[in-house]
Amino acid sequence: MHVVLAGGGTAGHIEPAMALADALRRHDPSIGITALGTERGLETRLVPDRGYQLELIPAVPLPRKPTPELITVPGRLRGTVRAAQEIIERVKADVVVGFGGYVAMPAYLAAKRAGVPIVVHEANARPGLANKIGARYSDFVAVSTPDSKLRDSRYIGIPLRRTIATLDRNAARPEARHYFGLDQRLPTLLVTGGSQGARRLNETITAIAPRLQQYGVQILHAVGPKNELPQVDEIPGMPPYRPVPYLDRMDLAYAAADMMLCRAGAMTVAELAAVGLPAAFVPLPIGNGEQRLNAQPMVKAGGGLLVDDAELNTDWVLQNVLPVLTDPQRLWDMSRAAAEFGRRDADELLVGMVYEAIEAARGGRRRG
Repeated sequence: MHVVLAGGGTAGHIEPAMALADALRRHDPSIGITALGTERGLETRLVPDRGYQLELIPAVPLPRKPTPELITVPGRLRGTVRAAQEIIERVKADVVVGFGGYVAMPAYLAAKRAGVPIVVHEANARPGLANKIGARYSDFVAVSTPDSKLRDSRYIGIPLRRTIATLDRNAARPEARHYFGLDQRLPTLLVTGGSQGARRLNETITAIAPRLQQYGVQILHAVGPKNELPQVDEIPGMPPYRPVPYLDRMDLAYAAADMMLCRAGAMTVAELAAVGLPAAFVPLPIGNGEQRLNAQPMVKAGGGLLVDDAELNTDWVLQNVLPVLTDPQRLWDMSRAAAEFGRRDADELLVGMVYEAIEAARGGRRRG
């Protein structure tokens, strides 16, 4: 059996694909797995680092919304579709699993040409163009939120890394706080704007950090690898403020924290819900508004707060985040609400859909 994964470009597409790959190999170590990508995406590093085969195809960026540029897409896609089809046929793929983005579209079209079954996974509440089209070609469409608009889809959540999906925050907390040099007893705020950081979050937390420390809150702050670390004056007796360029152990970061201030990418929301970590979400103010939609179900469930990027400032943090961090009962209630919304088994559910799609295709061929 051979599975082709199409989820390149950003970590939000690649990580679920890699989580599925890991789950497939747990079921059957002999399964062949090939990931499609382009030379422009993070997959050139992330896929080989996880030990999987990567095949590159030409990049054809897709407009996020219907625009005049959309008319040119079919012509630009032809060569990319041919390249994807050649790979699908060469590895004798039994199924193509797409996760959206500009790698998925040619993969779906190539799979349809080659007569290979398709499974679609959509991480965002608002589906992208590639997955809208892919869903037309498949009876096996998985989504991350019950509010998804994709037709005939199954709500399974997002496949997560096993270190996250199996994390027991309470059990791992002592190790996690020791790892980051944090106090074992103090309420802890985790702040990150994603892999590259976020200026609004960085500026706000740097300004408010001394006030939070005065109230007994310690802070772990990932500023982003390309951003300058803030100057920290260590004052004896004050709670720690730990700015770092990047967090390479998100499992330990989640375990160390009591609450998070962050963007609302689909993967971030899914991970926080799975581990039961409440958050104050600050959706990215650009794009098509999908980050706000991603956060809303967890906020509605009682596991998070939501604030517009333009409204995030020191006063908002003091009035909304600090009262949660200093109220153990409210922290516990929000953690429980987040965990009840979370899904830890999406990787296993998606494996089941992959096998279903393959069996359905084989049955169809036998009946034909």
